[in-house]
Amino acid sequence: MHDWLVPPEGLVWGDTHGLCQDEQGNIYVGHTVNKSSMRGEAIVVFDSKGRFIRAFGEGFRGGAHGLKLRREGKGEFLYHCDINRCRVVKTTLTGEEIWVHGYPREDSSYGEKPIDFVPTNVAFAPNGDFYVGDGYGSSHILRYSLDGKFLSEVGKPGQGEGEFQTPHGLWVDDRGKTPVLTVADRGNRRIQTFTLDGVHLRTIKDEDHMRMPCNFHNQGEWMVCPDLDSQVCILDQQFKVVAQLGDGKAENGEVGSRRSQLRPQFTPGKFITPHDAIFLQNDDILVAEWLPIGRLTLLRKT
Repeated sequence: MHDWLVPPEGLVWGDTHGLCQDEQGNIYVGHTVNKSSMRGEAIVVFDSKGRFIRAFGEGFRGGAHGLKLRREGKGEFLYHCDINRCRVVKTTLTGEEIWVHGYPREDSSYGEKPIDFVPTNVAFAPNGDFYVGDGYGSSHILRYSLDGKFLSEVGKPGQGEGEFQTPHGLWVDDRGKTPVLTVADRGNRRIQTFTLDGVHLRTIKDEDHMRMPCNFHNQGEWMVCPDLDSQVCILDQQFKVVAQLGDGKAENGEVGSRRSQLRPQFTPGKFITPHDAIFLQNDDILVAEWLPIGRLTLLRKT
């Protein structure tokens, strides 16, 4: 079902970039806000039935990208990656700021001389550490403690083993005996895995079935991976593609070439540019696409 979530009156979707769901079943959508929109809230919240609840985050207009949620103690918190103001922001579920982390001067890669920093997504380790992927900046991954202390880097920019070119999405995969940091190394068209301390474990490359991985989300034994090149993949515990959903590559041409089209021109049942995808609590899948008028598609489990 395309266009399952509809913004409130006066608010027009921009690029629908980030998705998450809280323990109460509420769904959070991060989008850049369309230029024509009368309202400017970049974070829009719906209940589990798709009914609008609230919106907030005008400061993220133009920059809302990665959106992740985790429980910490007695509360749940949102982590926003703002690609406009180039920072990571932690907020409550209603948008109150807890902290803001900007340019990472504490990392020698950034401290020795100015380089670009444009964070795209975060991931969470079981011990409270979190990882920041500088996906649109200088292709580093930074690791922090729960209290925001810089700990180390994971990998480095490049095209070799353990190196990244646009580390766009991150996820700590706990489906196996030992959790591993999983990286959507989008520019290199592959996935890489690391220990939580940053030791490279494995590179997964399969351009026939997995072309431009963007992000990840687990539920049970399965992992959903939105792929910017026209599809959503389901991966097993060995990162093998077991399903390619809504593959629109034959209709779409070069990635991004259909971004200027209007909604009636989109191909029903086919994806254009999946940017994020999550399993909902009922095992349905929600997909957000990188399109300037947004598109949120619900895939019902059968």
